Amino acid sequence: MSFKKILTILAALLFLFVQNVEAQRNIPKNLPTYDDKPYHFGFILGYNQMLYSINYVDNYQNIEHHPVEWPDCPSQSVTIYTYNAEPLSSHGFTVGIVGNLRLAKYFDLRLVPSLSFGERKMLYSLHTTNDLGNGEIEHKNYDITKSIHSTFVEIPLQVKYRSKRLNNVAAYLITGLNYKIDLASQKKNQIEVFNPITNEYTTKIDNIRVKRTDLAAEIGAGFDFYTGYFKMGIEVKMGYGLFNILDKENVIYSSSFDKLHNKTFQLSLTFE
Repeated sequence: MSFKKILTILAALLFLFVQNVEAQRNIPKNLPTYDDKPYHFGFILGYNQMLYSINYVDNYQNIEHHPVEWPDCPSQSVTIYTYNAEPLSSHGFTVGIVGNLRLAKYFDLRLVPSLSFGERKMLYSLHTTNDLGNGEIEHKNYDITKSIHSTFVEIPLQVKYRSKRLNNVAAYLITGLNYKIDLASQKKNQIEVFNPITNEYTTKIDNIRVKRTDLAAEIGAGFDFYTGYFKMGIEVKMGYGLFNILDKENVIYSSSFDKLHNKTFQLSLTFE
């Protein structure tokens, strides 16, 4: 999701907050002592987008690659170039449990163990050249999309700063760290390739390989709405992986990258 879209969502949330404040000037407070409790629990439902943030190898478009680096290569006599490799956004969802500990009047500590389901996609544009002899060079272009499906166990620990409550609405900011473990198997990134020399099939990597664990720094904002029976929150959050998760192999899908970081966007509803 683009930065412009994120700003649009934040503006919409701010407008909703202002409208609710105006509408609640003379409304009695729901759950007036709710925030005085030492701790409370709830659950979270979220929509997410998972992306990669990429540091490319210098001048990667001009690096020559050989067929051994491309398991699906249509010919063993070509030279391959990667002239574009870009991440694509995709959609996923998150479910989890919210544990909230009151630290001070406007500060809380939150632990939100969650499961996040989604995928990261990469679009590759490859160009091959083949010397056919007699000065004739054959050129071909290929567009390939590769996906990595992920099921993350996430353990975010966050500090929440809440504004003064205005009747039944309060704004808040969150920041913290999120430890993530990817449970999805990477065996799907392998294919069996026939070797005509040995007359046998060999297993080769046919995708990006990434490390299973990561630590992400997160920041977000939202609004809490106090109803007669529970508190509902609307929250937008961005996360950026602190570790290089690229598990570099001799394959064309990762050879253009120097570093790879997780990047996520999440829009959530919380019920506490």
